[in-house]
Parts: sequence; structure tokens; C-alpha cells
Amino acid sequence: MKTWFQLADRQHRGFIDDKELQIFLSTDDRIFSLRTVHLLMYDITNTNIRKLGIKEFSALVHSIMNWKEIFERVDRNRSRNIDSSKLQEALLTLGCTVPPVILDLLVSNFAESGGDKKTIEYDSFIGCCLTVKRLQEKLREKDTNHNGSATFTCESFISTVLYLL
Repeated sequence: MKTWFQLADRQHRGFIDDKELQIFLSTDDRIFSLRTVHLLMYDITNTNIRKLGIKEFSALVHSIMNWKEIFERVDRNRSRNIDSSKLQEALLTLGCTVPPVILDLLVSNFAESGGDKKTIEYDSFIGCCLTVKRLQEKLREKDTNHNGSATFTCESFISTVLYLL
């Protein structure tokens, strides 16, 4: 892990910023979006500070390995894209139930071509799942009656979803 961290820390500052992480995660044929990088960093640090030390970097690498395993499990034809039914399957493994109409909206929102394609690629899949997972966690926190319903003030709602935009 230390070797990977040193490779990612291109400026040798002892931490990795979002741009360095984006370069580290990208491959010759696929560039990770900054949107997904930011969601990953937030998921690990629970802050909008866009710097990772080796401890956070290690947790992020393990998280990405888990995401890759889930993606590969649902991408059975190895097309490197998944549609809404495969996304639903992946989200179910995370304990997230999402209605079909929302699944279609998610795929349109996270599709690389701005919604023209009906599939999403690996890095967008991670961003999509992190978004749904975090939103459902916040909903559960506010669902005090455990009936699938929650009440938010405008300020509370905006602060809950703002980092996801």
C-alpha cells in the first residue's frame, strides 16, 4: 500500500489530493471523473477536505476493490457497462431498494453521454452507488417512525444532498 501511495503522491507532500487520486485511478482507456473521485474521498473522510493520508488512501483502495467486485459480478457479459436492471441488482447487494423509474433516472444522470446511453461505466457506477447509499442512510436517520418517510427542513435537505451534486 505504501508503494501505491508514493506513486499517487506525485508531488511528494505526504498526502494525495483529488487530482492525484484521479490520475492514480485512471487507466490508459478510462479516466475516473472528478465527480466520482470526490464522492469516494467524501465516503472515506466524511468531509469535503480533498486530501488523503496513507490511512485514508488504504481504506479507499479497499473500498474500490469492493466496488470492482460488485461491478464485475453484475457485468456478466464483460461489456464494461451496466444497465438499470444490473444497477438494481448491485444496489440490492448494498441493501438499497430503488424503484425502476428512479433507476432509469440514475442511469440517465450518471451515463457518460449525458443521458443518451442507457448504461453506465465503472467509475460512474461507483458514484451512482455512493450517491444512493448516502441518500438512503440520511433518509433512514430522519425516518424516526421507520415507515420509509422522513421530514426535512429546506436547509437540512440542501446540506444533506449538496455534496452529491
